[in-house]
Amino acid sequence: MESYLKYISIDPAIRFGKPCIKGTRISVADILGWLASGMTNDEILLDFPALKQEQIQAALEFAANRDHITKISAA
Repeated sequence: MESYLKYISIDPAIRFGKPCIKGTRISVADILGWLASGMTNDEILLDFPALKQEQIQAALEFAANRDHITKISAA
């Protein structure tokens, strides 16, 4: 079982079912967007004190796993 599963939840009633950090409305996509924009983990943690370092790592692991299992089929 992947370690990120204890931090990530998918609930249709929260953010339209986007994968989010459990107990928050912060989505995996939010975290990835912040990192992609150049924010550091420390800056994210400062701006969003509800987050923990492990949750940021879980978002990255979730995204990596999702990318790993995504397949492209030829048309």
